[in-house]
Amino acid sequence: MVKRWIDILLTLFLVLAGLVVLWVFVQVFLLASFRIPSDSMEPELTEGDFVAVWKPTLGARLFDLNATLRLEQTEIHRMPGFRKVKRGDVLVFNFPHPNGWDKVEMHILKYYIKRCIGLPGDTLSIRNGKFRINGMAEPLGNTDSQERIGRTLPGEFPDGVYKAFPFDSILNWNIRNFGPLYIPKAGDRIKMNRTNYALYRKLIAYEQKTVIEYRDSTVYLNGKPMQDYCFQKNYYFMAGDKGMNSQDSRYWGLLPEEYIVGKAAFIWKSADPYTGRFRWDRFMKKIE
Repeated sequence: MVKRWIDILLTLFLVLAGLVVLWVFVQVFLLASFRIPSDSMEPELTEGDFVAVWKPTLGARLFDLNATLRLEQTEIHRMPGFRKVKRGDVLVFNFPHPNGWDKVEMHILKYYIKRCIGLPGDTLSIRNGKFRINGMAEPLGNTDSQERIGRTLPGEFPDGVYKAFPFDSILNWNIRNFGPLYIPKAGDRIKMNRTNYALYRKLIAYEQKTVIEYRDSTVYLNGKPMQDYCFQKNYYFMAGDKGMNSQDSRYWGLLPEEYIVGKAAFIWKSADPYTGRFRWDRFMKKIE
């Protein structure tokens, strides 16, 4: 009798262990879920949607989970995916400024979801609220929202909405007229002057893990003057579909490739955040 109970308990333990291993495998390599916490991606996504993030499309990430849970920065490696990021992809990513907009860091528990507007190697600008890539006037993102921004006068924007990255008094960029901003790809070399210091200092400090400064018309990296810089990583420009209410690259700058979790694939659940009522019209909706 005792042996029978031991066999039952052992079988249950093995089944439970197998389920845990399967759950971890799915979470790491295949699928993750992300709850939409705000209206920054409306109308495509709305508060209360639960989004399935399909990781094999871009490739799953491998890193030291324990280190990230201790809020330590760690190396991130990406497995091969089916394809690369495309303009227009809706991506879930680790927010690169969890402790302030002046430093690029990863927090494993802080995620954003935005639409990719600019790829590595692109030159992005905003003219009258509309995104432009490499000078071309092709529609990108939610054009209705962009047109609304273009029609809004500077003094009509809510506090903290109008002025944009890099918040530099000479460049004076804003969400109606922004750029041109070159989006670096790995291997690109740029000249280090005042403008490029303002645009890329956070990325360089993130890659080099040291201090970068500008004084006496010279850029210094770890106390040594530098004339140019070769980027080691790829970067992306991300934006919310609801342009008047989205904390995105227009404000905090460019996203490192390794912070991308995956491409949002479909809505697997949607519930009204106030009533809890299930929204069947959004169930299994593909994300475009």
